[in-house]
Amino acid sequence: MEFFNNHIKLFRTAFFFFAGLTLLVAILPALNNQQINKPLPNAAVMSEDATRGKQVFIANGCVACHTQQVRNVDMDKTWGSRPSVAADYAAITRTDTWRNTATLMGTERTGPDLTDVGNRQPSIDWNLVHLFNPRAVVKESIMPAYPWMFRFTKELAKGDVVVNVPKEWLGGKEGKLVAKPEALQLVAYLQSLKQTPLPDGSPTPEFLYKRKQETANGTAAKTLDGAAIYTANCQSCHQANGEGLPGAFPPLKGSPVVTGDNLELYVNIILNGYDARAEYGVMPAVGTNANLTAAEITAIINHERSSWGNSAKEVSEADVKKLMDLVKLKAPK
Repeated sequence: MEFFNNHIKLFRTAFFFFAGLTLLVAILPALNNQQINKPLPNAAVMSEDATRGKQVFIANGCVACHTQQVRNVDMDKTWGSRPSVAADYAAITRTDTWRNTATLMGTERTGPDLTDVGNRQPSIDWNLVHLFNPRAVVKESIMPAYPWMFRFTKELAKGDVVVNVPKEWLGGKEGKLVAKPEALQLVAYLQSLKQTPLPDGSPTPEFLYKRKQETANGTAAKTLDGAAIYTANCQSCHQANGEGLPGAFPPLKGSPVVTGDNLELYVNIILNGYDARAEYGVMPAVGTNANLTAAEITAIINHERSSWGNSAKEVSEADVKKLMDLVKLKAPK
């Protein structure tokens, strides 16, 4: 009983018991995890700008609406080529001595998952327009705008990055719209978010609960919807009406590339992107980044060639497949 009546012994014992338990239950397992869980061998190290952009991402509470985790369920297949694994997060370290870092895995998808957004939407032009005012590129977006990350200027200085936003979104302000450093850093962080391929020979985790479509005779079938594939991969730049955004992204409505006979050029643009017109932003390699199949590219092409008043001849999957092989063969090594 003397032990329980001596508050010094009692509290000292409780402290050492708590400290020992913390060491055994929390600290030693964490140190062990750091030893056995390493980043994937080919994981890229974030640049200085991307690292600063991560702090901008955290400071603006972006994790409240965006996740960075591809769950192992079929519905998440649109966010990455595989489910996320522990190694994807192994390189995360403390922000500084006093602050731990948020893993930014998130818990809610008010906006889309960002695990692989660097591959899905790598265009700096699109990202900057979207950051200035999301509704300029995605009409239905509920994401807040971040105009304070930009400035207007009448005279451009060396290194200024001009953002091509349609005039109706500029609020009548004159001059060129230029991205501030925090906008460029945030975009650099978003562009760095790319799902790292697993090492050769490593088994890829399966997506669970795969959805199946059945035909009348009960065999599995997949009917491709060109409009849906266009919406998922092309609409954010070229818009639902196919008219693009003046000064930012070109129209597909009435486009000679879309309605013309040079199918090789058309397939090459979808696969490898396009940067031949200075008045528009650079188009990323949508087809390659999204691993679109010949059937999916065919569906997109036929949707674009038959929509918004376009009335070009339908193309076949076999022709697209041949051209994809030819384009890949001609690509520089």
